[in-house]
Amino acid sequence: MTPSPSSSDVALAPGGAGDPTPRPPPTPLARVRSRGPIRGRIALLGPAFVAAVAYIDPGNFATNFSAGATFGYLLVWVVVLANLMAILVQYLSAKAGLASGRNLAELCRESFPRSANLGLWLQAEIVAISTDLAEFVGAAIGLNLLFGIELFPAGLITAVIAFAILALQQRGHRRFELAIIALLGLVAFGFVYDLIAVGGQSATGIAGGLVPGLAGSESLLLAIGIIGATVMPHVVYLHSALTQRRIEARDDAERRVLLRYIRVDCGLGLGMAGAINLAMLFVAAAIFNRTASTGVDSIEAAHAGIATLVGGGAALAFAVALLASGLSSSSVGTYAGQIVMQGFIRRRIPLFVRRAVTMSPALVVLALGLPTTQTLVISQVVLSFGIPFALIPLILVTRRRDLMGSLVNRRRTTVAASAVATLIIVLNAFLIADALYG
Repeated sequence: MTPSPSSSDVALAPGGAGDPTPRPPPTPLARVRSRGPIRGRIALLGPAFVAAVAYIDPGNFATNFSAGATFGYLLVWVVVLANLMAILVQYLSAKAGLASGRNLAELCRESFPRSANLGLWLQAEIVAISTDLAEFVGAAIGLNLLFGIELFPAGLITAVIAFAILALQQRGHRRFELAIIALLGLVAFGFVYDLIAVGGQSATGIAGGLVPGLAGSESLLLAIGIIGATVMPHVVYLHSALTQRRIEARDDAERRVLLRYIRVDCGLGLGMAGAINLAMLFVAAAIFNRTASTGVDSIEAAHAGIATLVGGGAALAFAVALLASGLSSSSVGTYAGQIVMQGFIRRRIPLFVRRAVTMSPALVVLALGLPTTQTLVISQVVLSFGIPFALIPLILVTRRRDLMGSLVNRRRTTVAASAVATLIIVLNAFLIADALYG
């Protein structure tokens, strides 16, 4: 006869009712999801909305308004194509941070020779200066349009506000994300208002603009500027940092759950940025190209034209959107620059010093009174030349199983990303050839 277990046997049996072994604490993902079906899902979103801010910075205002005012709906296809590129690129960047626990700059430092990393870091710093140029000039113009502040002091005010927004990141990633998302919402609201106020969009013109085509070297320059303003090199580095330790995954199953939310996050955040970029072009095409208005060669002229042809409310919405765009993208750009420097050369300098260095060219432009819109367009072309130096390393690291584990790129993903990089390089080559021989 088999003896019945004693009470002490029950207490010590694994998994028994009296098991004294404490259960492991819930994982970070489990804690987030325990907030409920709505709050838990929303809490898993956010990094792509921060990245999306860089895709609607003042450089986009310059390129999209110039394209719409000069060529109508001709370059709609470029905006759509650039946004699709952005979604893929940012998805890969976010996935790299999630899978490896390191950001792209750190992965480059570990994967490539020292000389290559030095070159990548130096060109990334040039890109950071071009980025700051667009963001500071744009925010300064916004302050000038709203409050009549001179451009140079408006640039200094932009720096102060950007630091205040960035300080929220030191108090937790969620506060920083929510502040940036709120500014992104202001930009969206401004252009929804303007679209409604303008009205009368040409469905035929928009459909025709989806067919790829150009109209001379000026449209090529704007097309490359649009791509440079949309697929921003510095934010390729940033997005991987935003996801690398945001929510620690315990195993591959949790990483795949987080990857699904990254896809949703990229689709929503960057889809919203794409819609705003299209709205910019639509507003410019409807107001200026359709009415054959002349003299729309600057953001200030666009604001004045909107006020004259549509009304003060639409002009106010435009200026508020421009200011919100400049302030948010400036904060994001500073954060990205710090990530790049720390990742490549393991150096961290005070944000004030870094900001002082990268914003100096923008303040010089404002102090000298140089043409702001033309400066913005050229800065976006510089960014376009920097894209391959961020995108090619991203493709190389995300195709490596030893770094990515089970989240390594599928072959078709690598092919698609390689096609994006190739297209951008070809467009840049055309621009050089046109400048030399056109």
